[in-house]
Amino acid sequence: MNIKEMMGRETIRPLLMQARYGIEKESQRVDLAGDLARTDHPAALGNRSFHPYIQTDFAETQLELITPVTDSVEEVLAYLLAIHDVAQRSMPENEMMWPLSMPPALPEKEEDIEIAKLERHEDVLYRRFLAREYGKRKQMVSGIHFNFEFGLELIEALFQQQAELPSLESFKTELYMKVARNFLRYRWLLTYLFGATPLSEEGYFDEEDRPQEPVRSIRTSRFGYVNRPDVKVSYASLDRYSEDLAENVAQGRLSEEKEFYAPIRMRGGKKVADLFHTGIRYVELRNIDLNPFDRVGINAGEIQFIHLFMLYLMWTEEKKPADEWVEEGNRISDAVALEHPMHQTAYLEEGRQLFAEMQQMAEELELDVQEVLDHYRSWLEKPEQTLAAHLFLAEEGQAVLGQKLAKKYYDEAYAKPYQLAGFSEMELSTQSLLFDALQEGLEIDVLDRSDQFVSLKHQDHLEYVKNGNMTSKDTYIAPLLMANKTVTKDVLARAGFRVPNGETFTSLEAARKAYPRFVQHSFVIKPKSTNYGIGITIFKDGPSLEDFVSGLKIAFKEDESIIIEEFMEGTEYRFFVIDHQVKAVLLRIPANVVGDGEKTIKQLVEEKNQDPLRGSNHRSPLELIQLGDLEKLMLKEQGFTIDSVPESGQQVFLRENSNISTGGDSIDITDEVDESYKKIAIEAVAALGANISGIDLIIPDKDKPFSEEGDYGIIEANFNPAMHMHIYPYAGKSRRLTLEVLRLLFPELLN
Repeated sequence: MNIKEMMGRETIRPLLMQARYGIEKESQRVDLAGDLARTDHPAALGNRSFHPYIQTDFAETQLELITPVTDSVEEVLAYLLAIHDVAQRSMPENEMMWPLSMPPALPEKEEDIEIAKLERHEDVLYRRFLAREYGKRKQMVSGIHFNFEFGLELIEALFQQQAELPSLESFKTELYMKVARNFLRYRWLLTYLFGATPLSEEGYFDEEDRPQEPVRSIRTSRFGYVNRPDVKVSYASLDRYSEDLAENVAQGRLSEEKEFYAPIRMRGGKKVADLFHTGIRYVELRNIDLNPFDRVGINAGEIQFIHLFMLYLMWTEEKKPADEWVEEGNRISDAVALEHPMHQTAYLEEGRQLFAEMQQMAEELELDVQEVLDHYRSWLEKPEQTLAAHLFLAEEGQAVLGQKLAKKYYDEAYAKPYQLAGFSEMELSTQSLLFDALQEGLEIDVLDRSDQFVSLKHQDHLEYVKNGNMTSKDTYIAPLLMANKTVTKDVLARAGFRVPNGETFTSLEAARKAYPRFVQHSFVIKPKSTNYGIGITIFKDGPSLEDFVSGLKIAFKEDESIIIEEFMEGTEYRFFVIDHQVKAVLLRIPANVVGDGEKTIKQLVEEKNQDPLRGSNHRSPLELIQLGDLEKLMLKEQGFTIDSVPESGQQVFLRENSNISTGGDSIDITDEVDESYKKIAIEAVAALGANISGIDLIIPDKDKPFSEEGDYGIIEANFNPAMHMHIYPYAGKSRRLTLEVLRLLFPELLN
C-alpha cells in the first residue's frame, strides 16, 4: 500500500485533520509547602472504583485524571480543565496538585509510601506485586498518557483506496502497526521537545544506578519506570506482538499484559487478543512528561504537534526491517533522554530532516500547520527553549519552582469557585451542575454549550438536562403553564391561592387607555411570558401618564402581551421547590447603592460593580447593576438622576423588582421562614404540576405563621429558576441546589 500517495488524493486531504483525543493525566497530591500529602484519596470524589474521570494510580497520593474522548483539541482540553478544577476543589484546602512529572522529595522509608487503598483486592495485590518487583519510588513518577485515534471517516476513506486488505479491521491494524513502529523509531523528537524531568528530588533514587543529572527526561530514559531488559516484544505484526507478550507472561517476565510499559500501546479491547476481532482502534502514547508550565500539564500546541507528528508517521516509509527499526529508535530515544537539556541533540541533523519532511508533507497535503511547525522547529535549534531547559534554568531550583507553580494553579482554581474551568462561558447554574456531576462520578456530555444542553449518565441510566434544572421529571405542559403568567395566576387562583388581581393587554394603545383604572393604586407592569425580572416596572405611587407609557413600552419590548396587576405590600421571597420540598428561601433586595456624600449614583454603581461576584449573563453569582431606561425612571420617581450625589448612608434603590438578574442582592433565610409558608409554596408548585419551580411569595411578616388571606400572595412561578444565587448568596448559608437536582435524577447514586 502506498499510504503517502493515498493521503495526497483530493478526496482524502480534507479528512486528514480529523482525529479523536483522550488524555490521562497523573499528579501527586502535595501540601501547600510542596511536601507529599499524608491524607487518603479525597472522600468528596465519590467512589473511585467506578469514577470515570478521577481515580487513584499506584499510590494513595497519586491522582489520575481521565478525560472523555473528544473530536477536537479544544474539547479535550476543556474537559481536562474542568476535571482538574473539580479534583483541586475536592481536595482538602491545604492540598494541591504537584505540576512536575518527577515527584517531590519522597519519604526516607519506602514503607511510608502508601499503595492506593482500592476496593478490589486484586487491584491492591497487583500494586503490591509492582512494589516488590520495581520498588515504590520509581512508580511515583507521573505523566501524560495521550490517546490518539485517526478520524474514522479518514480511515474508511483510505481503506476504500486500496485492495490489498479485505477488511476494515485488518486495514486499521496494519496502518496502526506501521504508525507504532515509526513512532518507536522517531519518538526521540517528542522526548527532546516535551521531556520535562531533568532532575530528581530526594528519595527518588536509592543506592542504585542513576543518570548523570541534569538530563532531558529521566522518566522516559532507562532510569525511569521501565520493564526489565529481558522483556522483548516485536512490533513486526500484531501476531508477533501478541505472541511475544503471551510468551513474556508465560515465562514470568511479566505478571500480565498490562505490566508491559511500552512507550506506545495498541488499543481496541480489554486484551491484545481482542484486537484480532476489532482491529486496532487507537494508540496510547505514554512517553509525554507533564508540562509544568501549563495548568493541566499539556497545551493545545503540544496536541496539535503530536497530531501532525502522527500524520507524518503514517505518511513516511520505514527504512529498515521492523525489529531493527524499533530497536534503533529505542537506543536513540534513550540517548536523547539522557542528554544535557542545554546541549544541542546529537541527532540534530535527523531532527532537521524530520521537520523538513513534515514541512513537505504539510505543503503537499495542504495542511494549515505552519505556525505549529515553526514554533517547535525553533526549539530544535535552540535547546534552551525546551521544557527541560526551562526547569533546569530555574533560579530557585526545580522543587521550589514546582511548589510555586502548584500554588499558582491552586489559586487559579479557587479564584472563581463558582466557575468551572473549560466551560466558564456557560450559564452559572449549569456550570455548578456539571461540577457536581463530575465530582460524583457521573459521565457528562456537553451536547450544546450555547443552549446549555447536557447529558448525564450513571451506568445504564441516562438523563438529559437543559439550563441546569429542566429535566425529564417535569411534564412538557408544566413549563409552558408557568411561562404564561396569566394562566399561572388563573390555575393558582382556582386552587385557592391568593394572587394579585390584574389584566392582560396585547397592544400599547389598549393598555394606555387603562391608565385611569390603575393610577390611583400601586401596580406592576410586566411582560406576560418572561423570567428573570426582565421588563418589569413597579409603581407604588400614581405615576404620570408619560411614566406609565414608558413602563408599558419597556414591557412590550419583551413580549407581545403584558400584564398590569395590583402591587402586593410586603417583602418578596423566592422559594426553591424541588421534589415536593423547599430546599432554599431567598430574600432578594432590589439593586441599590449607598451614598457616601461625595460620589454620584453613577460612580457608586460603577464602584459596586467592581465586586468580583458581579458579572453578566448568569456567569457570576450577582449581576451587574445597570443604568438603563428603567433604572433612570426609578431614580426620577425619587427625585434623582444618575449624576445626583446621595447623602452619606442614604440607600438609593434603582429597581423596584428584587431579581438578582437585574442587580439585586441575595440573602439566604431558609431557616428563618415559618414552615407554614414553605407548605404554601410546596402546594402551589404541586398545583402547577411541576417538580422544580422557583415560586415568589410576598409576605408582610415571615415570622408570623400563616392564618389569614392577607398574610401572603403569590406573584410568580418560574419554570427554570436560577440556582446560582442560592449556591453563592450575597449573605447567608449556601444551598447546593444543583446537587438536589442530581439527587432527584439519580436517587440510586446520591440518596
